[in-house]
Amino acid sequence: EVQLVESGGGLVQPGGSLRLSCAASGFTFDNYAIGWFRQAPGKEREGLSCIRSSDGATYYADSVKGRFTISRDNAKNTVYLQMNSLRPEDTAVYYCAAEDSGYGCYTVPMAGASFFGSWGQGTQVTVSS
Repeated sequence: EVQLVESGGGLVQPGGSLRLSCAASGFTFDNYAIGWFRQAPGKEREGLSCIRSSDGATYYADSVKGRFTISRDNAKNTVYLQMNSLRPEDTAVYYCAAEDSGYGCYTVPMAGASFFGSWGQGTQVTVSS
């Protein structure tokens, strides 16, 4: 069974930082790309970032480019999302998801999610003073 578990969310002040983790089990982790998404109440799901397994290429949505950094540690079966310069509009539930087509990462900045078949339960990020 494929399982993804997000952690690291919480309450942070505007301008602050958080690092989210996505821990994977139940599949060959280094064969999969991992994407990060978020969804706020009443809003559409957003694709934020993605990291490929084959070449380590990374992708970012314009809204987070320069502020968020995705990385992976295959030895730990974990992907991270370092979030800096957080804004109130970053408040949302953050999800990680996995896919193995090799093409899913291209769609993430456009909020594409159809390639991603395995999802975590999400972790809440609240940015407020």
